[in-house]
Amino acid sequence: MKIIKYFSKFLGPGLISGASDDDPSSIGTYAQGGAQFGLGISWLALFQFPLMSAIQEMCARIGLTTGNGIVGVIRKHYSKKLVLPVVVLLLVANTITIGADIGAMGSSIQIITPNVPVVFITIALAAFILFTEIFFSYAQYARMLKYIALALFSYVVAAFVIDTNWSQVAMSTLIPHFEINEGFLMIFVAFFGATISPYLFFWQASEEAEEDVVRKKIGEIGTGKPRVTKKEIRIMRTDNLLGMALSQIIMWFIIIVTANTLHVNNIYEIGTADQAARTLEPLVHNFPNAGKIAEVLFAVGIIGTGLLAIPVLAGSSAYALSDGLGWKQGLSKKFGQAKGFYLVIIGSTVIGLWINLVNIDPIKALVYASIISGIIAVPLLVIILKIANDKKILGNKTNGIMSNVLGWITTIIMGTSVLVMFVVYMQKISWL
Repeated sequence: MKIIKYFSKFLGPGLISGASDDDPSSIGTYAQGGAQFGLGISWLALFQFPLMSAIQEMCARIGLTTGNGIVGVIRKHYSKKLVLPVVVLLLVANTITIGADIGAMGSSIQIITPNVPVVFITIALAAFILFTEIFFSYAQYARMLKYIALALFSYVVAAFVIDTNWSQVAMSTLIPHFEINEGFLMIFVAFFGATISPYLFFWQASEEAEEDVVRKKIGEIGTGKPRVTKKEIRIMRTDNLLGMALSQIIMWFIIIVTANTLHVNNIYEIGTADQAARTLEPLVHNFPNAGKIAEVLFAVGIIGTGLLAIPVLAGSSAYALSDGLGWKQGLSKKFGQAKGFYLVIIGSTVIGLWINLVNIDPIKALVYASIISGIIAVPLLVIILKIANDKKILGNKTNGIMSNVLGWITTIIMGTSVLVMFVVYMQKISWL
């Protein structure tokens, strides 16, 4: 417990970014990948770690050294015509993901309270999230939710309870497996969209800028350039690496558990939340009502990560639009001090709720949300790389060779996989 308290106190935006990266849409995507392709998809957990760490470090460094969010940097140093498409791309991806996450949370709650209509549950969830975002400090709220999100470690424990061939896991993790078909390419793009997510780019940059405000290095986000020490850069990088490592470790164990409980039993599609919950049943198989306990564990994990991630999703939209329009911003401010900022949060959450109320399969919606994020991330990565190499903006804190190599590898892989996915999909349509 002391270790948990230490990390909770010491680590900042990187830990929150890593934890919120395992939101319901990511969990649903990883679970579907494990069910559909078994351990053959597990190598992505290791492969993506340096790529996502490099991208998030760039975003954090941009925010920390400029005292501004990514859109604010674009508005100040590049063409203002670029601001609108960037913000629109982010708002689309975030709003769809919010809707999918609320739907997954509602479905998870319904499996333990089946007599309550899911529509009432989702409305109540959206209202609760908005209330806490507006009236509570996000730092306090996130600190509490970090403990709730620890329910995700049930996947770690479950991997050791079920019959797991660890030598096979090691081989699958170290040796990449790839297939050229629509299903695999969609999951591949979804995995990248779930881990290297647009909302995390903007969130982490703006949160680092808000840290500058808290430390009184600048008065407001975007009002000055803070003086950043080498020690602060090192702390930011440590925070970022550990946050991204946490995200990928959870991803890896979700794949292992779903591969060894669903895929091996010829269950290749996860159609409902309770079916996904059953992957945790071996963890409590000796207890009475093991199925119900597994459902509760799954629901708590989904609810905790959803409550942590949705404010990040809505917050990143609010930061981006506020940057673009020059509004006062920040979760440290009260509603009256940053009305436009909070109205974006309210609007994003309400529209996400409305999308969810349309009859969409909540599990499939999670995967589709990740695919959309993967598609939208490509042009945003190009912009981030341009900023991170601009000496006029970052001075002597621009990208090194390794950051550029990892950044462009990420961009090329994601861009190529999106193009190949569309080609394969169009060929399939032409054959019908």
